[in-house]
Amino acid sequence: MGDLKFEHEGEVLQIRKIGNSLGLILPKELLARLSLAEGDKLHVVDQPERGLQLTPYDPVHAKGMEIARKAFKTYANTFRELAK
Repeated sequence: MGDLKFEHEGEVLQIRKIGNSLGLILPKELLARLSLAEGDKLHVVDQPERGLQLTPYDPVHAKGMEIARKAFKTYANTFRELAK
């Protein structure tokens, strides 16, 4: 099996064997630019045409928070009364 590569905007990340798994090594400069550190989680979001997006933001959580904000705005008076 040959080396698999992912290229984006001129940067190349190479898939490597790490223990019994495969993984990507993220360069220090990239981690600093994205404000990521060891232990941080990246969520995988499928994109069209065999693409994917790695993001530190959980899209499911973000959608849930959007729904909650709308509910709090719609029922602001009700929540104020319940808080008493």
